[in-house]
Amino acid sequence: MTLELCGVSRVVEGRVHIHPTDLVLQGGTMNVLLGPTLSGKTSLMRLMAGLDVPSAGQIFWNGQDVTGQRVQDRRVAMVYQQFINYPSMTVYDNIASPLRLQGRKKAEIDRDVRAVAEMLKLTPMLDRKPLQLSGGQQQRCALARALVKGAGLVLLDEPLANLDYKLREELRLEIPRIFEASGAIFVYATTEPEEALLLGGNTATLWEGRVTQFGPTPQVYRQPACAITARVFSDPPMNFVPVTKTGHRLNLGHLASAPAEGAFAALPDGRYLAGFRANHLALKRHSGRAVEFACRISATEITGSESFLHLAHGPDLWVGLVGGVHDIAPGTEVSVWLDPAHVYLFDEAGALVAPAAYAAAA
Repeated sequence: MTLELCGVSRVVEGRVHIHPTDLVLQGGTMNVLLGPTLSGKTSLMRLMAGLDVPSAGQIFWNGQDVTGQRVQDRRVAMVYQQFINYPSMTVYDNIASPLRLQGRKKAEIDRDVRAVAEMLKLTPMLDRKPLQLSGGQQQRCALARALVKGAGLVLLDEPLANLDYKLREELRLEIPRIFEASGAIFVYATTEPEEALLLGGNTATLWEGRVTQFGPTPQVYRQPACAITARVFSDPPMNFVPVTKTGHRLNLGHLASAPAEGAFAALPDGRYLAGFRANHLALKRHSGRAVEFACRISATEITGSESFLHLAHGPDLWVGLVGGVHDIAPGTEVSVWLDPAHVYLFDEAGALVAPAAYAAAA
C-alpha cells in the first residue's frame, strides 16, 4: 500500500498554495505534516484525499493514477480539527453510518462497529449520544467512524487542537496505537513540534507551501537539512546568529567566539549562520566550553516550572527557555551561555553544513 505524489502542485487564482512536491508514503506508517498556520498542510491533505485536483503532477495509489478520481471513489477518511458527530444518533449509530451508506449487511456492520469501538475504548459508551461524552470521547467517536470505513488513507487535520491539555496528552498516546492496529497510512497535520516528536513515524516540514524535508521524525529533528526546517521543527523557533570562521575560531555575533572543533574544523573559512534551540541557552555557565553572550531582556514569560526569556543580542532577537521562575525586568542586561556542542551551522543560503555535535552523536 503506497500513496505517491509526483510533482504535485496547487495554484489558485495565480497564488501558489503548494509548490511542486514529491512524497512517497508507505502502508502502516504515521506521517506528520508539521508547519505553522498557512504553511500548506491542509492544502496538501486535500490533494491527497482528492477533494482538490492538482494544477500539475500526478497522484498514485498502489501504483494506480488517481489524480482525477473523486474522493467518493477513494478509500479515504478524514478527521478535522472541528470533529463532527451526529448529535441525534448514538455512538453506535455514528460509527455504523458510513457502513450503512455502503450497503453492508447488518451482521458485518455490528462486527466492525464493535471491533473499532473496542480498539478505541468506546464499548461502554455505544448506547450514549455524543453530547453525553467528554471531548476526548467525542473525538474518539469521530476517529472510529473514519477507521471503520476500512480506509487505506486516514487524514487527521489538527484533530486535537480544540481539546484541553489532559485530553490532548491522552489521545497523543493513543493515536500511534490506533494506527498500528489499523494498518492504514496515517497523515497527521500539526503546528506543534512536540506533537510530531510524540507521534513518531515520519515528518514532513512545510513552509509557505513547500515541503522542506521529509524523513524519520527523530532524524528530521536532529539533522534539519536547512535553516527553515530547523526553525519549523523547534518550539520556540530556532535562534540564529551570524558566524565568521577564521582558521580555528568561530566568531559568533558580537564579541563571542569558540574553537572550531569537530565537524566545524573541516569547514572552509567564511561566513555562516549558527542555529541553536531555546532550551540550550542558560543563565549560568553550565559547561567549561560554554560561550558567553551579552544580551538585553525585552520580555519574560513565566510558565510555572520554566521561563521564556526574550533576548536582544545586538540586532538578533532570541528566545531562551530556562528552568525555574525568573522574573527579570525588561531592559536588564544579562549574560547567557551556550555550549558549542548545541550549535548547528548553515551556509549563507540556509543549507546545513555541520550538524550540532550532540545531535550527530545521538
